[in-house]
Amino acid sequence: MAINSVITGTGSYIPTVVKRNSDFLTNQFLNEDGTPFGYENAVVIEKFKSITGIEERRYASPELNSSDLAFFAAEKAIADAKIDQEELDYIILAHNFGDVKSAAIQSDILPSLASRVKHRLGIKNPNCVAYDILFGCPGWIQGMIQAEAFIKSGIAKKCLVIGTETLSRVLDEHDRDSMIYSDGAGACIVEAVESDKKIGILSFAAQTHTFEECYYLFFGKSFDKTDDEHVRYIKMYGRKIYEFGLNFVPMAMKAALDKSGVDIMDIKKILIHQANEKMDEAIIKRFYRLCNTQIPEAVMPMSIHTLGNSSVATVITLFDLVKHGKLKPHSLHKGDTVLMASVGAGMNINAMVYKY
Repeated sequence: MAINSVITGTGSYIPTVVKRNSDFLTNQFLNEDGTPFGYENAVVIEKFKSITGIEERRYASPELNSSDLAFFAAEKAIADAKIDQEELDYIILAHNFGDVKSAAIQSDILPSLASRVKHRLGIKNPNCVAYDILFGCPGWIQGMIQAEAFIKSGIAKKCLVIGTETLSRVLDEHDRDSMIYSDGAGACIVEAVESDKKIGILSFAAQTHTFEECYYLFFGKSFDKTDDEHVRYIKMYGRKIYEFGLNFVPMAMKAALDKSGVDIMDIKKILIHQANEKMDEAIIKRFYRLCNTQIPEAVMPMSIHTLGNSSVATVITLFDLVKHGKLKPHSLHKGDTVLMASVGAGMNINAMVYKY
């Protein structure tokens, strides 16, 4: 009997504030040098939608921070797994900006968000180790890779892995790229399960590219030159990220698939980071081309149209929605094999093959 790392429960928190594309009609979008666009916002928004697929996104209500969203998702995951939370060995929480209060400009990560979630859950066990990881948008998958290492080494039996973010608190309203970002949280319980069959996490691949790619995502000044020059916002080189993702993510996906020994035709769903619809579609096409196979129908669920890009929360939220039948017509059944992948700041990429 082998020890397998199996997801036994999931949960997600989707914020209640809906921000539609039409809500950006009154924004003053600017070029990087501070000059105004030469065309109306309606044109900007329509072009944005045609590329990203985003029609609306969710923002956290003002009284909630990233750690609050993480707590809500964690509660659901624990209840779904039907475990005693005092038996958790690790709480691994992926984020990028910590707790940023509404209308504030400062990130708060003291104590760590994982410690805050453990406190909110009321866990008394000091042997439940809680820590944060910063790995860009692929953070939740990287947390899963760490949980797998803990379980396979025998030092852990139950881990809580969380991805949470409130990107709405760090965006520049004068930057049209700000329309991509959203808030949310997802969590899962990963347990050591003995089985004579290979289930749970089958394989993974991960890379960090920094030679030329390190600052494709960065903190920069507002495009509004009258803004406080000391305040920084999330910025990105969208075209470079698109090309990077297209060039490297399919190879990471194939590397993970090859390690798993699973035939590509046995992959039932591909859950890819919800960053940009066109980019995700291009990545999937290139991946299947690498495998000399046609793309099956309905293999890639998408949540970006209504939820936007919630960074580290997207993949686990997508998994939770499909698992619980909340993203029709997609569903998961026992024995299904899923391929998950993500790309983000670092620049980091990773992929994981999972048998449900």
